[in-house]
Amino acid sequence: MNSMNIVEVKFDYSKQTSFFRNNKFNLKNNITVIVDSDRGLQFGKVVNIIDDISEFDSVSLFNVVRIATKKDYLKHVANMNDVCSAIIKCKELVKKNNLPMTILDGSYNFDRTQLLFRFVAEERVDFRNLAKELGSCFKTRIELRQVGIRDKAKEIGGVGPCGRLLCCSSFLNSFDSVTISMAKNQNVSLNPTKINGVCGRLLCCLRYENDTYSDLKKDLPKLGSVVDYEGKEGKVISVDVLKGKYKLQFNDKSVLEVSADDSKK
Repeated sequence: MNSMNIVEVKFDYSKQTSFFRNNKFNLKNNITVIVDSDRGLQFGKVVNIIDDISEFDSVSLFNVVRIATKKDYLKHVANMNDVCSAIIKCKELVKKNNLPMTILDGSYNFDRTQLLFRFVAEERVDFRNLAKELGSCFKTRIELRQVGIRDKAKEIGGVGPCGRLLCCSSFLNSFDSVTISMAKNQNVSLNPTKINGVCGRLLCCLRYENDTYSDLKKDLPKLGSVVDYEGKEGKVISVDVLKGKYKLQFNDKSVLEVSADDSKK
């Protein structure tokens, strides 16, 4: 019997991956497998093998059930094809019921005991009647899951105002809260076109760059404050956090750019 390891598995319907315990099989990257999950059986592809499982000792994980066969693959392809018509039908029923929601995608689990639809909406939606109609159409358990607009951007992908691929679709695995005070802390223009991402929400990078700005600003005076420099009082009229410099305007209207390191001397 092979020693136990942990495998990271990716599913076709999602960009995110999940971890599973492998107790029996000799697995390699790109091998397709059937795994157990909170959605029942699922078909996925192994993208990483983790032999050091110590960090997973206290984590409850589902197991790899088997290596996928050709028959399993054909069934998975059929599920993928059938869900396309299911999404079309779901959108028709949403329109019929006049529900304020937008269907993003759908997915069957491997053994078709569940059909999941994900949607975005501005507010909570009463979709009980929709779920009943869908259940009657497809004869399986229906789950309707509301996701945020950032989740939609993560799935679709795109290019941010920086010219790079969206952080959410390239490396971010979760969304932390982002506040307007973070933009103020980084001296970013509060123009919505400058601080909002393609999803219409505040840029994620405002969050993970905020601590750096806070640390850099510790050695710099606040904008508008009055500081003493070489025996003269000057008003701080601008601050360049990244360069560690600020500009002082003195009573004679002269302006001097000062480095934070120079002001400590």
